[in-house]
Amino acid sequence: MQYRKDKKGQRISVLGYGCMRFSGKNGKIDEAKAEQEIMKAFSLGVNYYDTAYVYPGSEAALGNILERNKIRDRVFIATKLPQYLISSYKSLDNYFNEELKRLKTDHVDYYLMHHMTDDVQWKRLKSIGIEDWIKDKKEKGQIRNIGFSYHGNTEMFISILEDYDWDFAQVQYNYLDEHSQAGRTGVERAHELGIPIMIMEPLRGGKLVGMLPQSVRQAMKENPRQYSPAEWGFRWLFDQEAVTCVLSGMNSLEMVKENCRIADETRIGSFSEEDHAFIRSIVEDIRTNEKVGCTGCRYCMPCVKGIDIPGTFNAYNRMFTESKHDGRFQYAQTVALRKDAAFPSACIKCGKCESHCPQSIPIREKLVEADKALRPLSYKIGIHIARAFLLRKTKQ
Repeated sequence: MQYRKDKKGQRISVLGYGCMRFSGKNGKIDEAKAEQEIMKAFSLGVNYYDTAYVYPGSEAALGNILERNKIRDRVFIATKLPQYLISSYKSLDNYFNEELKRLKTDHVDYYLMHHMTDDVQWKRLKSIGIEDWIKDKKEKGQIRNIGFSYHGNTEMFISILEDYDWDFAQVQYNYLDEHSQAGRTGVERAHELGIPIMIMEPLRGGKLVGMLPQSVRQAMKENPRQYSPAEWGFRWLFDQEAVTCVLSGMNSLEMVKENCRIADETRIGSFSEEDHAFIRSIVEDIRTNEKVGCTGCRYCMPCVKGIDIPGTFNAYNRMFTESKHDGRFQYAQTVALRKDAAFPSACIKCGKCESHCPQSIPIREKLVEADKALRPLSYKIGIHIARAFLLRKTKQ
């Protein structure tokens, strides 16, 4: 297993264990199976285990397994504060202490503000005293490193990143999301600041394995590298110096062994120019079903009405490269639930965006299409309810 260092010089395995997808039935985790998989990963050098308060049963299962095998002090636990549920300074301790109890530990090695999408969430946490709370927990040794996990656009990510002395951050990043969400720009900005980056969704929840077009599968089969779809995705990430740890939701011994092999073999800079060219061709092939030829360059931004044009088009395209639900969910998560979100219907047809678009996209026309597809009536109602809840939290 290879290791990369965090801000304090601690060695973190380049492959981390994502504990959201433990196997089970009827909402109950198969702890015996999870234990076999975790202990195999541990024996192969994995020392970073990522869970969260809202992953059903995950924290407790991880805590039980680590305690039973007496390896708590030989691994790093990462878990997350459900910041979207926080309403007061007191509630910070309530959630944190519950997590310590579930995990059967007296400290968390890597603690994250969970699912940030907008800097307004961080500002709200600051208003209730989160900085003093973090300082207190660090001084007591209960939190060793503080960070945040992120879904949103690049600008907001960098805004949060630069507003506090973070020890690390976690983002969704893969070869298909290279220029969406935090994107390469955000990942490399973190690297410039010396902030380690942990990667989630390296294979888009398995979609870069199980939902690839047949033409892509055939191209991978014919490529002289003979890498599996998963191996292409992992190697693309492990190749990058700015990436510290890549999380994988492993739920079979075969998957653990294979992913650990890849993590052991791949070196920074080992991806050749031919490999990069192949990945670019793969991305082009996957995107043949896209409705808008947006590359995420953001030359169209800022919009005078505040519409996140690339974010909207990325979600719209995802409806046709993956599924309608995936695209709509991404739109809600990364665009629609921001405090100052402006929907495409706010477009005043000024055309400024089109004058700057290198792809000559008829943006005004495509925004109308995207809005209709992304926000059918049921989703409009759902987004309205979710926004009401989240904005209520920002006022507390």
